[in-house]
Amino acid sequence: MDILRLNTAGSVDDGKSTLIGRLLFDTQSIPQDKLEAIAASSQRKGLDFVDLSLLTDGLIAEREQGITIDVAHVYFSTPTRKYIIADSPGHVEYTRNMVTGASTAQVSIILIDSRHGVVEQTYRHFFISTLLRIPKVLVCVNKMDLVNFSQDVFSNIVSDFYAFAEKIKFEGQIIDFIPVCSLHGDNIAKGSDRMPWYEGKTLLQELETTNLKENNDELPARMPVQYVVRPRTDEFHDYRGYAGKISSGIFKVGDTVTALPSEQTSVIKKIQKFESSLDEAHSKESVTLLLTDDIDISRGNMLVKKGQEPIAAKYIVAHVCWMAHEPLSIGKVYWLQHGNQLVKAKIDAIQHVIVPDTLEHQSATQLKLNDIAVLSLKLAHPIFADTFATNRSNGGFICVDPGTNNTVGVGFIEELYESVPVQEFAI
Repeated sequence: MDILRLNTAGSVDDGKSTLIGRLLFDTQSIPQDKLEAIAASSQRKGLDFVDLSLLTDGLIAEREQGITIDVAHVYFSTPTRKYIIADSPGHVEYTRNMVTGASTAQVSIILIDSRHGVVEQTYRHFFISTLLRIPKVLVCVNKMDLVNFSQDVFSNIVSDFYAFAEKIKFEGQIIDFIPVCSLHGDNIAKGSDRMPWYEGKTLLQELETTNLKENNDELPARMPVQYVVRPRTDEFHDYRGYAGKISSGIFKVGDTVTALPSEQTSVIKKIQKFESSLDEAHSKESVTLLLTDDIDISRGNMLVKKGQEPIAAKYIVAHVCWMAHEPLSIGKVYWLQHGNQLVKAKIDAIQHVIVPDTLEHQSATQLKLNDIAVLSLKLAHPIFADTFATNRSNGGFICVDPGTNNTVGVGFIEELYESVPVQEFAI
């Protein structure tokens, strides 16, 4: 069964958790004992309705404050497909949490309070959705009951959102708008007779009919090597396989492949997946490739189809979201992890910091927590990446603090260069 990965985001009190709870309730995805517990909790709070937001506001601090702090992952299914929802925080100080939660999303659900319209966080959430190249964005204008289900209010919000979105949306990105009332279920899983002017799909209908087909199979074939399989048993004395998850493209038996960085070539003689042998393996499949030749390949190397080799980049320009309390500064060295490859990287320049709600570019000498900026980085050894715009699976990386081993940043590659445009540095 297909799996659709979603991310929800919105400002404080826009109703994300209630929307998710309503979606679970209307699809009969809540166990009876949990529903009874939520009903009892709602009653203790003096509410005359079941507070469905309690299903996802799991942390004690969140329940006390009525806000979402951590990224909550929610799972449910329908006869059509399975769903994984990452419910991201709505506050500016938790931007890093949204980047984490939305990193694998195929659909971004952005909530807007109909009373407040498009606000700063709305711009930030759409900017991040675009930065992550999420192909479909569903804008849910919530709490329509509090504006008397006004079509004019909805239309004005759509116009305001589009005015910003047109500046940064990428080609092929789909944006749809749905007026909803999460509290009562209008246009969540069922239509609303209180908004007869809306003739579009409900939220669930949009999700059920979203095309999951990605073009990863059509991209250049890439497989980062995660493990070299050498059983060293009498039965498999000469067995040597290269295990990994295909990030993009298709590998077939008989294909000539290049191992990077050695640039040695060989031919695929067998593709194994568990106990089965395959004629071909597609993007996102975890497989073991066996080659006709014994060539130098180890963990962190990459296998690609001959003629589809990426640039061996030692200098990159990337959008980076900073996720650490300790600021990033020019000249500092971090570990950069791209796929299974780990190299040292030096911050060469902060080109500018981006203000997501205005798209203003600001100069800076440091990056603070939750800043999003364009950086130039020098690498001690080449990585075999693509730009994030052309290959989402092979164009991202994380920055790791060498002192603490904490993940401190996440990056999306914009430009790659084979050589460093300035003097080499020593690490």
